Amino acid sequence: MHIRTSLAGGLLAATTMLALLSGQPAQAAGPVAPSAPPSVAAATGTDNPTCWYGSCFDYVYGRQTTTATGASIRMEIADPVVDHTQADEHSLQELALQNADQTSTVEVGWTVDPETNGDYKPHLFVYHWVNGQESCYNGCGFVQVSKRIVPGMRLPTGRSAEFSIRLVHGDWWIYYNDAKVGYFPGSLWNGSYTSAQMVTAFGEVAENATDVPSCTQMGDGRFGSSRGSSWIAGFHLYGSTDAPDLTVKATSPDHYNFGRVTPTSFQLGGPGKGSCH
Repeated sequence: MHIRTSLAGGLLAATTMLALLSGQPAQAAGPVAPSAPPSVAAATGTDNPTCWYGSCFDYVYGRQTTTATGASIRMEIADPVVDHTQADEHSLQELALQNADQTSTVEVGWTVDPETNGDYKPHLFVYHWVNGQESCYNGCGFVQVSKRIVPGMRLPTGRSAEFSIRLVHGDWWIYYNDAKVGYFPGSLWNGSYTSAQMVTAFGEVAENATDVPSCTQMGDGRFGSSRGSSWIAGFHLYGSTDAPDLTVKATSPDHYNFGRVTPTSFQLGGPGKGSCH
């Protein structure tokens, strides 16, 4: 989930909600950043976005609670329509690894976010949280290694790619199509974050609180229950004694839903309230 103050809170809003759910103190709102959806049961056939600090967030997510030192997914890189008449709206898909109380996170995925990237095309992003404190997209301690694959770069639409996060010698490494992109040093957490207890793969739409439901699309704009919709597949765990087994939910299934669920895959997406004008 990503949050921005007054719409700078996509994931921040989620963080505050996570704080409420986990009993942790809430953090002040900051720029909208990515993060996993809160641990709440999704409504069926109704709108139930997570709203906070002027932003609302809708999710379709697959989650597993387990102890792991990494995970990977393959997913379609889509080109969702993001409402150009609204501030701070975005649409993304990502993989997130979190500790038990959801205050420390490492994330990788693609996002269509004009506020961050200056256009309406999908871009690679990385993000992290440290003890409930948000950071910034594609930086804030991230150590770049690849000269070819750079967070913030545009990604080709209509293709699929593998996104992976793995703990290697105490650092959280990001991989794209099995190539090393860079890493978040374990020292950012003072060595305290050495395994994840919650792994989530998801689609997210950030909406202006005055624009719910939004016309911003998730995935390729098709409902996840429809043929040809966006997908997440090939879910794999590293350093876990459990087999991959995703539980899939949607916060507002009238506008964004899922279909064809297996323990390692699901389809997702939706048109929101309909065509943007």
